[in-house]
Amino acid sequence: MDRDDRISVTVLVMKLPFGDAINKSLKASNSDTGIRFVDVDRVDLPPVQLLITSPESYFSVYAEKNTPHIRNTVTDIMSSSHSQYSDDDSVSVVTGLVVDFNFIHMIDAAIELGLPSYLFYVSNIGVLSLLKYLSTRHDGHEFQSSDSDLIIPGFVNPVPVSVLISGLFNKDGYTAYVKHAQRIKDVNGIIVNTFSELEQYSVNSFSGGGRNPPVYTVGPLINPKCQPNLDLDEAQGKKILNWLNDQPESSVVFLCFGTVGGFSPRQVKEIATGLEQSECRFLWSLRASPLHQSSSTTNVDDLPEGFMERARGRGMICGWAPQVEVLAHKAIVGFVSHCGWNSILESLWYGVPIVTWPLYAEQQLNAFRMVKEFGLAVEMRLDSRMYDGDDDHLVMADERARAIRCVMDGDNEVRKKVKEMSVFARKSTLEGGSSFNSLGLFIDMNF
Repeated sequence: MDRDDRISVTVLVMKLPFGDAINKSLKASNSDTGIRFVDVDRVDLPPVQLLITSPESYFSVYAEKNTPHIRNTVTDIMSSSHSQYSDDDSVSVVTGLVVDFNFIHMIDAAIELGLPSYLFYVSNIGVLSLLKYLSTRHDGHEFQSSDSDLIIPGFVNPVPVSVLISGLFNKDGYTAYVKHAQRIKDVNGIIVNTFSELEQYSVNSFSGGGRNPPVYTVGPLINPKCQPNLDLDEAQGKKILNWLNDQPESSVVFLCFGTVGGFSPRQVKEIATGLEQSECRFLWSLRASPLHQSSSTTNVDDLPEGFMERARGRGMICGWAPQVEVLAHKAIVGFVSHCGWNSILESLWYGVPIVTWPLYAEQQLNAFRMVKEFGLAVEMRLDSRMYDGDDDHLVMADERARAIRCVMDGDNEVRKKVKEMSVFARKSTLEGGSSFNSLGLFIDMNF
């Protein structure tokens, strides 16, 4: 909206069985931007068990149930807008519907209303290329761990099956992904949170030959002042930043694993032991347990006996941490991360190299690309996954210590490449930059 005063944004807020705090924070953080929020009537939710066994199927069913409500809500908005401009029949305020990939079936509402639809993809073009590949795969069966490496357009290297999205290994999840992927061709354009300098090969491959809708790279979408949850402890955030202020420049490794990044007691002990072996300074966001933790709670009881005393002066453990502010701090030298796409973009923006420890969703594929395709991360694991209480999948202390020492090496080639990519990331959003121009093209072509 700051870019072009022809554009206004209305966000349709659907009620999920979780995420109320996220919706609350989203509305508050955009309260001064003029973005309008409209709540959509709640529909009967799919069984919670489906969310546990196949989140992909859950969202697919939920989207289909919500599509009539979305259509009715948009119709009401269009009618209200038209009544405001009754003297000018040429005015049409609603010019398109933007949907998330998980809710791509809602483009049917746009089709019924004669509106163009656009896909906003919050991850990267590489993952989008995989999803597009699914719509051309003809055996119709979910993947098996014994399958051969895949040749996927948009990837320089063969892709190991072990780094595919977890949902592609079960029938319900695979079917849902394929159904979603088959609808990509029906949108009028795809907006992606990435920048072309990072994914030029994938951009060229996905856009080639006119087989796909046009792609508009508009990232990195980073708001340094955006707080992800209004209930977070500001005092705790200040305490963390004050501690970092007391550390030498480029001396602290940051460990943070996203919203559901909790671990078993055995894994927590291995992380702690690895930190001791590395002898590095560290800031560790240690969450209580996946999906059921508060922002300020940590599972310090799982730490090895005496660890806190031995780490005093060179380490800090917290629950929630202000990730963007931490990555921007001069004391941070590396980032042990679950490789969520937002975390990757934030790390590149601030020139902080990542140590890869993917856990869920598309993170394994992100880690593979960062290490093998781009050379922008230090490999600890590429194909690890979150297994509650399954010690067969532990990341051992010596693995962690080795990776941390590597990322702290000032002469490491990855560090140099990440610093260079940081320059490209920042330039891309400035006037004349690739993402700036791509967003302008999207506006000019579609409004």
